[in-house]
Amino acid sequence: MDRENAIKLLKKYNKEEFHIRHAFTVEQVMRYFARKYKEDEKFWGIVGLLHDIDYEMYPDEHCKKAPELLKEINSSDELIHAVCSHGYGICSTIEPSCQMEKILFATDELTGLIWAATKMRPSQSTKDMELKSLNKKYKDKKFAAGCSRDIISRGAEQLGWELDELLEQTLIAMQETEDEISKNTEIYK
Repeated sequence: MDRENAIKLLKKYNKEEFHIRHAFTVEQVMRYFARKYKEDEKFWGIVGLLHDIDYEMYPDEHCKKAPELLKEINSSDELIHAVCSHGYGICSTIEPSCQMEKILFATDELTGLIWAATKMRPSQSTKDMELKSLNKKYKDKKFAAGCSRDIISRGAEQLGWELDELLEQTLIAMQETEDEISKNTEIYK
């Protein structure tokens, strides 16, 4: 699949900067993990980019409308399964079955929590954030209350990781890709 066509589809169904930035964030986090595990970086990235394709315009049909929208660019069944599996137990019955899908499930909510924590920092950057600071925000249930700690911890469990490992690895992924995320968000506004 071509990234430019994926971005066109993303922009067709997502207009708000928040959703666009989230898509680019998850794309870069997935690319980071693909590199780490020597997997297909392009494919993992496109899954991350399009994981919420239907959320902004069809929030009540999240993960249900996605297959129809993804077929517009001839997405593979593998990509559709991966996108729909990130909503397992929330808005989808499709269970994450491979490492890539489990990482997407685990990091989707967590990237939102990390982004919210970043906005509270004087630097407005992940680059100077420490795991200790992220843990403090994670434990504060009132902070970024819309980011489900249950989903994040279930994601870590599905991966067989300790929660701290998931928090640390996702934070590192966002730190290492922050400039690319910002650049993409600006270009595709």
